[in-house]
Amino acid sequence: MSTVWYHVRDLEKARRFYREKLGFTEMYFDAADSWSRLERNGSQIALAVGEPQEDGGVAHVEVDDVKSEAARLREEGVDVGVVLELHGEMRLLEVVDPDGNRIELGQDVSTT
Repeated sequence: MSTVWYHVRDLEKARRFYREKLGFTEMYFDAADSWSRLERNGSQIALAVGEPQEDGGVAHVEVDDVKSEAARLREEGVDVGVVLELHGEMRLLEVVDPDGNRIELGQDVSTT
C-alpha cells in the first residue's frame, strides 16, 4: 500500500482535520519525530511537520457518495471544489486541508 505524505504547519490541527472532517483513522503517531499516519478506505496519508508544498502529491480516497460528502464538508466550512462527473464512470471532488494540501474524493458510479 502506498502512502501520500503531506507537510503541515500544525500537526495537531491537521490530525484533527483528517480524523474529524475527512473520517480518517490514525494508525500511528510519533510525537518525538512529529508525524502521523492515517488511513481511510485503503488510502494512506502521512502528516509531518514542515512547510507545505504546492506541487506535492494528491491522495485519492474512495467514498460512497461524493455529493453528500461535498455538502457535509461545505456545511462544516471546509474548502472544497465542485463535484465533477466523468459521465457514467466517476464523481470527483477536490478538498483542501488547512495547509493547502489537496485531497481528491472519488466515487465509482459505473455500476449504479
